[in-house]
Amino acid sequence: MVLERTRDQIIIDVQHVTAGYNSVAVIEDISFEIYRGEVFGILGGSGSGKSTLLKHMIGLYQPVTGRILIHGEDIVTAEGEERTKILRGIGVMYQMGALFGSMTLLENVRLPLEEYTDLPPDAMNLIARMKLKLVGLEPYVDLMPAELSGGMQKRAAIARAMALDPQILFLDEPSAGLDPITSAELDKLILSLAANLRVTFVVVTHELPSIYTIVDRVIMLDERVKKIVATGRPQELRDHSTNPWVRQFFHRDVAMASGG
Repeated sequence: MVLERTRDQIIIDVQHVTAGYNSVAVIEDISFEIYRGEVFGILGGSGSGKSTLLKHMIGLYQPVTGRILIHGEDIVTAEGEERTKILRGIGVMYQMGALFGSMTLLENVRLPLEEYTDLPPDAMNLIARMKLKLVGLEPYVDLMPAELSGGMQKRAAIARAMALDPQILFLDEPSAGLDPITSAELDKLILSLAANLRVTFVVVTHELPSIYTIVDRVIMLDERVKKIVATGRPQELRDHSTNPWVRQFFHRDVAMASGG
């Protein structure tokens, strides 16, 4: 996807963010921008801060320092109606789906509508069915999450994330735990949604096939320095990066990290 790299195309602007837990920084002074309509990847090894960064970007935690602008509004300092407006503009699919086991698929997808809108029940049900249809799950609206395969649960979680028609969707390890065929089908769905709905995706992942298939541009975090060590198109980083840790990640070669 060819994207305009102009300031007015920026949809998320992370500025000098330091974040962590219990006074221990996991990421330090990182800055990057995400452009409208792209599928943006956050990469890195275990403990590099990928999920930490995502949780701060969606407002679950406050960074130690820095700003996170979404549509020009700072989610770090926003309160009340301003914060609600920002949160309504984003959707999140958590790593394990986070579906409520005691609710049907339809009831799970309805939850954001119940929380953020005053729509009548029939309208909520209609919207929920439409979102499930988008991910190929309309025939299963009355099933419980435990009755679904792992891939179907992921699709249902994406449908719930889309309930409020957000312009930004955050996906935390969408392919985790899936077999290669199911993972490829999920990648195809994400590409279709990105193209047809013009949604911006922010994807935390370490799955190379998915990275090469769906991601336009990435940042790579390194726990050793707690910073971004690479930014660019994944194929270019794979083929041309001189950073040993970046090369190790993309080539899955431990020897490269030690200069071998």
